[in-house]
Amino acid sequence: MTLTLVPVTQRQAFDCIQRWHRHHPPPRGYIVAIGVATDAGTLVAVATIGRPLARAWQDNATAEVTRVATDGTPHVASMLYGACWRAAKALGYRRLITYTQAAEPGTSLRAAGWHILAERPARPGWTAPSRPRDDRLYQPVPRTLWEAS
Repeated sequence: MTLTLVPVTQRQAFDCIQRWHRHHPPPRGYIVAIGVATDAGTLVAVATIGRPLARAWQDNATAEVTRVATDGTPHVASMLYGACWRAAKALGYRRLITYTQAAEPGTSLRAAGWHILAERPARPGWTAPSRPRDDRLYQPVPRTLWEAS
């Protein structure tokens, strides 16, 4: 089976994320989406790039891979992480980041040449006195911050 990178619409990407992603719904923000399809044209994976969620990274030079979702086809996640970095560079970004949960090994990221920037402890939630948030969907787990290289 041959796998090929393909353009996908926001709706296609979000529908796939809704079906395949293990622990998050589709992201709110969106810059571009990339897909992987088989030679028969079946979409087997998608990735979305958006602006960074953390305000400290919102410097107009950094983008974030906000979701990668697959149907379980081997090797497509690392294929997408590499493609996301190439796409981000082509759009003028100088840095691309993403996060994984502590229980996720990051094998696809390592295979695509990404490296760990930091280990982040679990937060109690996103609410702060200056910006109240609905934390019902928040999962307090440690995360790893990755950077493309």
